[in-house]
Amino acid sequence: MTRYALLDLVPVVEGGSVTQALANAADLAAHAEAHGFTRYWVAEHHGMRGIASAATSVVIAHVAAATRAIRVGAGGIMLPNHAPLVIAEQFGTLDASSPGASTSGWAGRRGRTSGLRWRSGARWRATLTTSRAT
Repeated sequence: MTRYALLDLVPVVEGGSVTQALANAADLAAHAEAHGFTRYWVAEHHGMRGIASAATSVVIAHVAAATRAIRVGAGGIMLPNHAPLVIAEQFGTLDASSPGASTSGWAGRRGRTSGLRWRSGARWRATLTTSRAT
């Protein structure tokens, strides 16, 4: 069986609002789930007036609350923009509030990874060391 995923920038349509963009994202995820999609990814973007996904973990929580089984997550968290411990705590809390529903990708500086990774399925553990990407 082919699995499908959706990547959403959570766009603010012309004349629309961030509130409407977030409602649209939840509705899109629910429709994707109803049509057999297995993952819904939120793209993190900052400083863009037409994109409502800057607070990625908050958007994920909002979307997860509107769905039942689809895995909701971040296509990538740009760790140079965040404190790694805060991100680990946010995604640990997301996992605790919707067990097994959240999933994430981590990105550090070019050529490096953050050292933060999901381990053993829905359980998470954070290591705050920086390691060279291979």
